[in-house]
Amino acid sequence: MVGVAVVGAGNWGKNLVRNFASLPGAELKYVCDLNEKVRGAMSGLYPQAVVTDDMQRALADPAVGAVVVAVDAPLHYQVAKAALQAGKHAYVEKPLTLGGKEAQELVDLAAGQSVKLMVGHLLEYHPAVGYMREMIERGEVGETLYLYFQRVNLGIVRQKENAWWSLAPHDVSVACYLFGAQPVSVSASGHAYLQEGIEDVVFANLKFADGRMAHIHVSWLDPHKIRKVTLVGSQKMVVFDDMAAAEKVRVYDKGAEVKSVDSYVEAVMLRTGDILIPKVPSGEPLRVECQHFIDCIAEDKTPRSDGADGVRVVKVLEAGSASLARGGEPVSLS
Repeated sequence: MVGVAVVGAGNWGKNLVRNFASLPGAELKYVCDLNEKVRGAMSGLYPQAVVTDDMQRALADPAVGAVVVAVDAPLHYQVAKAALQAGKHAYVEKPLTLGGKEAQELVDLAAGQSVKLMVGHLLEYHPAVGYMREMIERGEVGETLYLYFQRVNLGIVRQKENAWWSLAPHDVSVACYLFGAQPVSVSASGHAYLQEGIEDVVFANLKFADGRMAHIHVSWLDPHKIRKVTLVGSQKMVVFDDMAAAEKVRVYDKGAEVKSVDSYVEAVMLRTGDILIPKVPSGEPLRVECQHFIDCIAEDKTPRSDGADGVRVVKVLEAGSASLARGGEPVSLS
């Protein structure tokens, strides 16, 4: 059994507490939170765990093998570093940190301590995203051409981070995961309509070395609630609609190709075929992700969304922020 301490049990953190409290191979030892109201709720729900505002108490306990970090993003680096220095495996919610230098420091620290570092890139564990990746690996979509993401809603309006840092980590991680690469440049434009200096809407373009592209639209100031990923390939196109109650994935047997009409003329031929609604395995992505973390500790495996994956995403987010500050000028990733 892996003893687990969850640091940060409000908002999203309470979902992590719920999962680690019931996972095979995990034992919830501590729930740490500075909010008295949150601690009161956790004490009633998880009497088997020590509920405290003192994180150091959990870090000093040899029965704790892993720490789950679900505090506000600006505190990720500080809390994760303390956990790793204490020799604990660490699961850190996205984004890993708010800077590439700090993210790489955590990766190096985890390696030096011989512990696992995993980042909560939730959608990499979504069965629908897994299905899309399998289609790519099997060659069913043909050559992958481009991706585009829509992640918009009315709320929740953040005050400590803009829509890019709050929402785009999901889509950046999926783009890198599906394409199996890191982009070479990022351009982003957006605007702060509600709070000065905090962009509510961002449109970003990620360019990859081989010419593939990913477009990301994130906003918390929009009349629609959309969580959609569209993959365009040379043979087929795939849409993942996470807001659909069922049939979240649709595969479109559509495409276009250039064919020679005669010796001197080429024409673009369009092809329209069937729409397939595949049976995609069900399951809560967060539970799959949490179980993966415990399994990687138990079996000494590298997590799918490891620290290197976290660094990659943070560097893309940093480049996007720099592009926002420069009015949309493309920023290269070295």
